[in-house]
Amino acid sequence: MASRQLRTLERGILCILIGAAVLLGPRFLQGTRWFEMVAGASIVGWFALVLGVALIVVDMVQRAKARH
Repeated sequence: MASRQLRTLERGILCILIGAAVLLGPRFLQGTRWFEMVAGASIVGWFALVLGVALIVVDMVQRAKARH
């Protein structure tokens, strides 16, 4: 079960990193051809952030239940 928890935590962290990259990307890509593509994906970035937070919360709840 520990490996399953680690995978959930890792997935949550990766989702947060991807979401942050998508949301912050347009600030660093101004003037490039990638700007429009990344700027139009803000909904995907927010979804990834929320999903990442949810996965981390699920992992924390599972760990708390395993302790009791």
